[in-house]
Formats: sequence, C-alpha cells, structure tokens
Amino acid sequence: MSAVTTEPARELRRVRPKRGAPQDTRARLVAAAAEAFNRHGFHRIDSNRIARDAGYAAGTFYKHFADKRAAFLAAYEAWVTTEWTAIGAELATRRPARELAVRIAELVLEHHRRWRGLRASMAALLVEDGEVRAFHRAQRRRQIALLEHLRSTPPTGDDSERVRDHTARTAEDDALLLFTLERTCDAIASGEAEDLGLDRDRLLALLRAQIEQALSPAGRHSERGARGGGAPTTAERVHPASDERPARGTTAAARRRGKR
Repeated sequence: MSAVTTEPARELRRVRPKRGAPQDTRARLVAAAAEAFNRHGFHRIDSNRIARDAGYAAGTFYKHFADKRAAFLAAYEAWVTTEWTAIGAELATRRPARELAVRIAELVLEHHRRWRGLRASMAALLVEDGEVRAFHRAQRRRQIALLEHLRSTPPTGDDSERVRDHTARTAEDDALLLFTLERTCDAIASGEAEDLGLDRDRLLALLRAQIEQALSPAGRHSERGARGGGAPTTAERVHPASDERPARGTTAAARRRGKR
C-alpha cells in the first residue's frame, strides 16, 4: 500500500522511468492526488490534473482509478497508513508513557496540520457522498483495531499488565481516545481553537495527559474514584481536585469563628 509522506512532492520530483512498474505508477498518482486535493480541495481538481501532475497522460490515470473519487479515497487510506505507522514506530521505542504522549501528540498534530486540506475535503464529502461515508467508517474501524493492537503491547509493564490492560479497556475507550486525538489536532491545525480564543498549549497539555493515561498501566483500568485511589484521571492530572488543598482564606475564617 502506498503511504502519504510529509512531502509527497519529493516522489513527484523523481525522474519518471519510461517503463515504470505498475505499483510505482500508482504511487505517483496517489502522491499527486494527495497534494492536489490538499491544496485545492476535492471539487476543484479533476482526473486530468492529477495525471498531469504525476507526469502521465489521462489514459494512465484510468488504468488505476475509476474516477477522481477513487483516487481521493486511495490518498486518504494512505494518509491513515502513514499516521498509524508513525504512531506504531513511536510505541516500539518503549519510551516512558509521558514522553511517548508528548511525541505522539506532536506527530499527529503535525500530520494534521500538513494535510488539513485533505481532511477538510473528507469532512465535506462525508455529508454528501454515501460511498465516501462507508469508506470512512471502514477506516475508522481499522484505526480502532490498530489502536487496540498497539495498546495491547504497552511501552512499560510486564506481561500480566499487558493482559490486564487488554481486557480492561473497551472499543469505546479506544474510540474516545481516537476521536479526541483527531478532533483536537484538527481544531488546532485549522485555526479553530485560536479563533475561539483557546489556549493551544493548554489544549495540548490536556491531550497529552489523556494519551499518557491510556498508555500507563497504572492509570488505564478504571476511574480513580471507583478504585478508591490510584493514578489520577486526565482531568485530575491537569486540574488538581479543589479538595486536595484547602481554599485560601478557609483556615482564617475558621479562626475568626473560633474567637467568637
């Protein structure tokens, strides 16, 4: 399967061989499609433009794709593959969960920023195209399955921790993490968060805390309150509970009441 690199133009700048292998031709077409859709949007691009940008005649395009929608879906599938390959590579380093959370948040944000036009086109097509919706749902199921697989081999903890975590978290837990990760990165990448007056660094801190909680064996299995202690939840990690320390002035007020 082709992968959408951070700079697909590098693939297009390579000298095209006179008789390239079919998979190489398709990879160039996918790279050209991804770049064109990302820059101009789905509705402003046609198959002739994609073929021309890849260095081929229009007839070559139709040997690999039925229409521009098929090329768009191939580009988006490659986008998903690229993102999750990068996440898997980070998890394979077995760094501490906190460091991994920082790196994963940064790489996903950069990937969404670089490809915000492609993702905006997908969001628009989801509303109007049933075939695109079905494809997108299949990619969602694929992402959740990838997340479950990657999470089942956490960066820290022994085999018993891996088994316990695998059974403790549900598909809903993984889906919530996926939705939060993608939607937050989209909001920052597109400028939505800034337009709303939200603190970018604060949003990223909350996101990193949620990723870390999902990766840390000590903090994955249940809410802190349900266990009567243990690792803090995401909200507690960023916003310590108000009852952990008396509010300022409380002790002084109590002293004044005592003097009466």
